[in-house]
Amino acid sequence: MKLKISIRKKRVTRSAGGDIFIFTLLAVIAVLMALPMVFMISSAFKPMHELWLYPPQFFVRNPTLQNFVDLFVLMRDSWVPMSRYFFNTVLLVVLGTGGYIIFASMGAYPLAKHDFYFKPLLFQSIILSLMFTPAVTAIPNYLIMAKIGWIDNYMALIVPVWAGSLGLFLMRQFMVAMVPDEILESARVDGATEWTIFWKIVMPMVKPAWLTLMILSVQQLWREFGTRFIYTEQLKTLPYALNQIVWSGLARQGVSYAVNLLMISVPIIIFVINQSRVVETMSTSGID
Repeated sequence: MKLKISIRKKRVTRSAGGDIFIFTLLAVIAVLMALPMVFMISSAFKPMHELWLYPPQFFVRNPTLQNFVDLFVLMRDSWVPMSRYFFNTVLLVVLGTGGYIIFASMGAYPLAKHDFYFKPLLFQSIILSLMFTPAVTAIPNYLIMAKIGWIDNYMALIVPVWAGSLGLFLMRQFMVAMVPDEILESARVDGATEWTIFWKIVMPMVKPAWLTLMILSVQQLWREFGTRFIYTEQLKTLPYALNQIVWSGLARQGVSYAVNLLMISVPIIIFVINQSRVVETMSTSGID
């Protein structure tokens, strides 16, 4: 005699009023979060007399590109060519981001898919390191870089990024959740080396994770001043040069908004292009 067991699933329903309330609440939060960016974009196109109106006006009335024209004139007249500052920043972003993705992925692979002594202790140490802000490690980092002779050298900015524990944690969590052990075992049976497995199987499967790391790294390095370690003017970065222009006085208030708009444009464009990948990585890694 077969015993039939029926399980009734409880349906969670929400009233139309509840849906409207949640939608309204989220819309209000979204508007409040967007207001500072909208104000900055609007101010970048304001003529000088609108920037000093009282009470201040949120939206521009007579949009103009004069702030950007003034910015490019100041950039053209700088002692070091602005192209040099731009090249320094691009070099820093490319080398830092590429190394960050490679080292984080290579470190995460054995943590996710291999067993070895002290693995739990090592992973707990990585989680513990996430608690420390860059300000806490600033002085030890400077002492280390000075000891090995990397002051006034890009390596002082790039190598700490390569060792970022957040990237290692995200990649490890994503590999655990999204890379089946059966696929790796099948590849080993077919004679694939660990290096081949890593590059041709694991890395394509964790593409959303390393795209997320790329966004995080670009956001960090694109706005890097580098003044803690870089002292030679020809080696300094674009954010430093642009902020030197802004700090020259209140008369350049409009130029400062133009600078801020240019500086946030690149990270925002990269984020918008890869937004779905970032959401997928964060949900898989257990980070909301």
